[in-house]
Amino acid sequence: MKKFKKYYSLVLAILLTLSSCVSSQGIDVKTVDDNFEGASENVLDHSDWDKLLKAHVKENGLVDYKGFKSDKEKLTAYTTYLSQQMPDKSWTAAEQLAYFINVYNANTIKLIVDNYPVKSIKDIDATISPFLKNIIKIGDKDLSLADVEKGILQKMNEPRIHFAINCASISCPKLLRDAYTAKNVDQLMDRAAKEFINSDKNEISENNAKVSEIFKWYKKDFLNESSSIIDYINQYSDTKINSNVELDYIEYNWDLNDVE
Repeated sequence: MKKFKKYYSLVLAILLTLSSCVSSQGIDVKTVDDNFEGASENVLDHSDWDKLLKAHVKENGLVDYKGFKSDKEKLTAYTTYLSQQMPDKSWTAAEQLAYFINVYNANTIKLIVDNYPVKSIKDIDATISPFLKNIIKIGDKDLSLADVEKGILQKMNEPRIHFAINCASISCPKLLRDAYTAKNVDQLMDRAAKEFINSDKNEISENNAKVSEIFKWYKKDFLNESSSIIDYINQYSDTKINSNVELDYIEYNWDLNDVE
């Protein structure tokens, strides 16, 4: 089992790294600059998702999937609402970020709920990674979770998205109990980065650091903003790592982040 988990993590990392696997499918993707504009005139309503998160996500980030299943009609209504919103040039980068983060997280929850009970997201389908299944509808486009992450969010030049999106697993950054909006996305991504880096998902001291494999899988994204992974982590870490420390990585735990 341990060997299989390592193999799965390796295969997933390779798949998500290959740009040929994923695409924005013609969606107009904006890059993030230092100045976050708020919402455009087309203000999206993420309040129903916010209510679901507050009802079924614990403060520690664990998810009550049974609770979500009992509210499946509301969850489906929200993912349907998202599918009917087609991003265009009038949307600000902040609005796009909030939208696609919510698209990813809500559809990941729905994927688990549709297959619940399940011990891990990786157990859902033996023929294809669940991250490569076309489970998301946006307008007339069919997208996978990898399409949203690699083909859209990563192209927006904002590495904090890796702390905002949740893959329904123990080692993932925790799912926040707040829906992302154009107004709060910058603040919430900062919060998500700080909480994850200072959580038990990493073991950080001045002279020793074992960190999440997220920093290995998406190294290029973090290095677009910082000269080293340590420099990036130190922006948010309560304990500053010495620059000459060699990082080790903690094996990813793909067990479901369920309350039970």
